[in-house]
Amino acid sequence: MKKGFSNHIIRVTKEFGFEMAHRLDGYDGLCRNIHGHSYKLAVTVRGRAQADEASPKLGMVIDFSVLKSIVGEQVVGRLDHALVVRRGSSLEAVAREVTERVEVVDYQPTCENMVADFACRIACRLPEGLELVAVRLHETETSFAEWVAADNA
Repeated sequence: MKKGFSNHIIRVTKEFGFEMAHRLDGYDGLCRNIHGHSYKLAVTVRGRAQADEASPKLGMVIDFSVLKSIVGEQVVGRLDHALVVRRGSSLEAVAREVTERVEVVDYQPTCENMVADFACRIACRLPEGLELVAVRLHETETSFAEWVAADNA
């Protein structure tokens, strides 16, 4: 590895996709109905590249498979092909009767609330020396919410 590269802070992003249905309880528009999206999730972390010349991970900030595992456990594995409902909503009582993959959350399952939840879940599981920089959740091709660490410091 070229001398000095390990001193640079590098950002690494991995993208994920999952299918999920939700309902906004009490909402005054069409989203009060059960509907689904093909979500796209981008997770960006930053840190210093591995500087150990003997390591096969020389130059890596994080092995993409490690990031995939964290996001898979905390987000995609829980929510892919699931129905997400708010705890205490009128749908919570019947959701498990109509589908086996139900995720009950303590918030209105908006894109904004979900991206904040994902950021908390991911940040606390990152390896030492890494920082979560941003989480972007596309609900549609043209609509997304983004959590940025600098905005939440």
